[in-house]
Amino acid sequence: MRILLAEDDSSQAESIKSWLEMDGYNVDWVERGDHAILAIEQHQYDCVLLDRGLPKATGDEILQQLKKLYPDTPVIFLTARDTIQDRVQGLDLGANDYLVKPFSLEELSARVRAQLRQSQSSNVNEIKYANLVLDPQAKTVFQDQQAVALTAKEFQILYKLMQKPEHVVTREQLEESLYAWGDEIESNAIEVYIYQLRKKIGSHLIKTLRGLGYRMNQNTTQD
Repeated sequence: MRILLAEDDSSQAESIKSWLEMDGYNVDWVERGDHAILAIEQHQYDCVLLDRGLPKATGDEILQQLKKLYPDTPVIFLTARDTIQDRVQGLDLGANDYLVKPFSLEELSARVRAQLRQSQSSNVNEIKYANLVLDPQAKTVFQDQQAVALTAKEFQILYKLMQKPEHVVTREQLEESLYAWGDEIESNAIEVYIYQLRKKIGSHLIKTLRGLGYRMNQNTTQD
């Protein structure tokens, strides 16, 4: 899961980013509104955390742009504006939740989880392909009704491939779904995860297209 955090208070942002990363999320942090707009134009996030009072572009402006591009992406406002009118205005603009500063990091985590659950429940609960059944909400994979133990990154790669099994997913797209900005990425990291996935679900289910990327194999019969 990848989250965009737009917050110009560096101390608070670093605390939020570290906390959410301990929860297992990849977090991209920007300090300016125009940088947030650029980020959402280049990436599709699972959740966006917005300070309303950002420089260069307000949180309200970012929200409006985001809803044009990805109307289903959940947005939580993080703000010191605590009047009832402020909250009503923020929610009416399209925010999914509104958290007033100062807030506890535990509460922020719970609100992020709630938004992600709601977002996922609006989609198909299970994805099926060949003899695989993947549940994005429960984070489980079954093959021939037997549970398959995957790491978080292996699960995320398989989820990305199974969402549109007929489409090619590039190495760059997989890296984007697994890592936040600034993370160190081993040059062969994706290849290693694909190798481990193939060991667990069968090498015949994931096809490599040289110079392009990966997709689920259209021929699902094992040689």
